[in-house]
Amino acid sequence: MASQQLKDQLVKHIDEALAMEKNVLRMLDGMIGTTDDEEIKSDLRHHKLETEQHAVRLEKRLAAHDASPSTSREAVGIAGALMKGVVDKVRQEKAGRNARDGYATEHLEIASYELLERVAWKAGDEETAEVARLNRADEEAMTKKIEANWDKFADLSLKESGITV
Repeated sequence: MASQQLKDQLVKHIDEALAMEKNVLRMLDGMIGTTDDEEIKSDLRHHKLETEQHAVRLEKRLAAHDASPSTSREAVGIAGALMKGVVDKVRQEKAGRNARDGYATEHLEIASYELLERVAWKAGDEETAEVARLNRADEEAMTKKIEANWDKFADLSLKESGITV
């Protein structure tokens, strides 16, 4: 049986992952709204559906531990996403910068789920470890989609800047 401190730490990691996913949902809305390429937009919409599923899984894991999402963590995420959304509307090279920001965010999520899985195992919570694995697999798949399109993102960025190659 895990100590109360270990259980508290696990709940904190679940809550942080949930706040991260809710922030990513807002970021994806901004990226979808500033993307002109239909294939990329379709990938983003698909990943938004996955991200919504990630959040639901994490909410269920919090509930299993008789915990609820932290409003302060969520508020920080909302502020960050709102600022990014404003900047996204006016910046140049949206395709490349969205890809760069998305790629970095996916890796942050992957790292978060790696840590959550290990903390869950140490706390004896196999269900949360499985949620971390499932969510991480989607994040890893999204990084592969981004990686497969770097040339396209570069071309779109140059085009958005008025440069033809």
